[in-house]
Amino acid sequence: MAAPPPLPDGLQEDKKSDKKEEPALPPGLLGPPPPSLPPGLGGSQKEEETKDSDPAGGLPFTGFAELRFGLRLQNDANQKAASIGEARWQLSLEKEIGFATATVTADAVYDPVLNRHSINLESGNGWLDLREANFLVRPTSFADLKVGRQILTWGTGDLLFINDMFPKDWNAFFIGRDTEYLKAPSDAVKLALFSDFANLDVIYTPRFDADRFIDGRRVSYYNAALGGVAGRNAIVEVDRPNDWFSDDELAFRLYRNIGAGEVALYFYDGYWKSPAGQELGTGLATFPRLRTYGASVRRPLFGGIANLEAGFYDSLDDKQGTDALVANSEFRLLAGFEKEIAPEFTGAFQYYLERLLDYDVYRASLMPGVPARDKSRHVITVRLTKLAKNQTLTWSLFGYYSPSDRDAYLRPKVSYKITDDWTLDAGANLFMGAQPHTFFGQFKSSSNIFAGVRRSF
Repeated sequence: MAAPPPLPDGLQEDKKSDKKEEPALPPGLLGPPPPSLPPGLGGSQKEEETKDSDPAGGLPFTGFAELRFGLRLQNDANQKAASIGEARWQLSLEKEIGFATATVTADAVYDPVLNRHSINLESGNGWLDLREANFLVRPTSFADLKVGRQILTWGTGDLLFINDMFPKDWNAFFIGRDTEYLKAPSDAVKLALFSDFANLDVIYTPRFDADRFIDGRRVSYYNAALGGVAGRNAIVEVDRPNDWFSDDELAFRLYRNIGAGEVALYFYDGYWKSPAGQELGTGLATFPRLRTYGASVRRPLFGGIANLEAGFYDSLDDKQGTDALVANSEFRLLAGFEKEIAPEFTGAFQYYLERLLDYDVYRASLMPGVPARDKSRHVITVRLTKLAKNQTLTWSLFGYYSPSDRDAYLRPKVSYKITDDWTLDAGANLFMGAQPHTFFGQFKSSSNIFAGVRRSF
């Protein structure tokens, strides 16, 4: 009868490439949908120029081989002691074919922790995870068209997403994979149009691409129907929109530079990306209809970079907030500032707000025993990054704290580049909370440490 609690929207890393990282699901209904994550970031201008098709010293491809292992810091009767334990081999090939550039990036994975080796390209489970498979064409000097599987991202947040309505992999983020795996692939068509006045991105996804959300298989979550934290004993089963061209998604971003800053407008029409509703008869978690409208601005300020982003989430299946089994509409706001505090030492701060609409109606519609969301959820994030040893050693700490939920999530990490090819890293995912039903509090038993070694080629 339960779906995991909703994830707060948003999350994302710096914009170094299209493969960046970014939770938020609406809280408890008959059995709350999966947890909500913090919201958004993004947006390059034109697609990068075609890369050298022979970048690896004679090899027609690039990639890496990686070993990664992690252990839980607390006992969880519904999960294995190992949080992650996998061998991964990625190959990426980019090649010009006539007037188009073809890109394929695929990961071969051996994963004894989940121990599910049959291929599921939507969930990323199995021995093959297809990250990219697309064609890029430039029919004119003012347009790019990319068709196929691709990593999509936009917005201004750092590991928080508001207007980035593209799929995320929260499991990968919480178990210690590299942050690039927070972004899950989309099967979509992206048209990018460029002009002197403004640029426009139009993205059409012919079949709904959901988040790889918390479902209990890897990370335990709060289950309202059971009145506590559940994992493999209560896997979230979903009724997912799955029809081509009828269960589709459409997203727009209009953006331009004004002086030294960038402003953008956003629109999305589709579905909540993680379960935000529930069927009364079957107990299946659902993805209700959703439409979002947003705007952002980013510009230099006081020797650093400031950003402001807002979004309105219009829950189309419950516009009045009277259905206890469907997430209410809400307003979201993000403000951030990043600056170099000292040589090779950078600090960043963000404030994030989720404001639930029709709150009195929502409270009255709740089922008995289901914990209620706060009308306003506040989250503060801090990122500290220190480079050392000629920038081969990186110390970082990313922390979330919610004064309204009284919970927190810390993500310390150290990475050392031994050579151009070899990299070692280690870190932790540390969850704290006063109550088991809050977003970060529900993951206390999933706190873990992890380490990895990667050989790039």
